[in-house]
Amino acid sequence: MTQWSGYLGLILQGALVTIELTLMGSVLALIMAFLAGMGRLSRFFIVRSLATVYIEFFRGTSIFVQLFWAYFVLPFAGLSLTPFQAGVLALGLNVGAYAAEVVRGAILSVGREQYEACTALNLGRWQGMRHVILPQALLVMLPTFGNNAIELLKATSVVSLISLADLTFQAQVVRSQTGSTLMPFVSVLVIYFALALIISSGVRTLERRMARGLDGVRV
Repeated sequence: MTQWSGYLGLILQGALVTIELTLMGSVLALIMAFLAGMGRLSRFFIVRSLATVYIEFFRGTSIFVQLFWAYFVLPFAGLSLTPFQAGVLALGLNVGAYAAEVVRGAILSVGREQYEACTALNLGRWQGMRHVILPQALLVMLPTFGNNAIELLKATSVVSLISLADLTFQAQVVRSQTGSTLMPFVSVLVIYFALALIISSGVRTLERRMARGLDGVRV
């Protein structure tokens, strides 16, 4: 029993690394999503082009290859990253590319009358975007952002390929030391599911609160 409790401790340590990767990767993904998503709507061709290249590149290439580039290839360019930093970078840039299209689509989904009202109120482009358009678009973005966060959570398992001791890596360690496949991978399955439920519940709670406060934003 003591032996198995020790192995469970290893898996929980891996779960902590997975949670840290998910949180930090999600922060980077959100930043990139808004930069690239709004960049696609820019009036400037160069900004639109850069945003499009980023989105299409990271959506069109494998997360495995992106991770290996971040960890194994960037050092040749003088940028050495720890396994954790490489994981956050690859996950954040990859998921951010998908979320960028969510941002763009949500902004475009806001009714034309809202843009016209901003003009009638003499609000500048960024004033209207900040105070009127984005708050309404955020409510549209949230459900898909929740899905993106869960996808990022599940994608953290790829960092085990660069020997980062995440949840999946530790489960493999326990399996190799005990010869048991059932215990470690049932534990991992339950933990991933529990973390996904937490993300879903948090997003739904935030969505309800934003919906209640949205009436004061529409003009």
